[in-house]
Amino acid sequence: MQNHFKTGNLAKVAIAMAALAGFLAFSSAPVRADDDCQHKIARIDHNLHEAIEHHGPDSKQAEHWRNELAVQRERCWNGEHRWWDADDHRWHTDRDWNDHDHDHNQNH
Repeated sequence: MQNHFKTGNLAKVAIAMAALAGFLAFSSAPVRADDDCQHKIARIDHNLHEAIEHHGPDSKQAEHWRNELAVQRERCWNGEHRWWDADDHRWHTDRDWNDHDHDHNQNH
């Protein structure tokens, strides 16, 4: 009788845990890869603008963030076949970014 009681409680706990897992899986908003790309590019672009403003367009800090931006654009392109333009606030579906679009002779 005691084994039957333990088995019944174990089954109830398992069902409750499965229900909770299902609820949690469907109640949270999914993170889409394109949202992740947009967020990362926007953050890197912001850091690049800050580096240019505080250290100059030819600084090692600006160069670091230019490289990070190029890498992230490439990741987004390879994963989504599009990339986020943080300055124009739009998606591009062509691989048409310019790695020098934030150089000091540009108007961004």
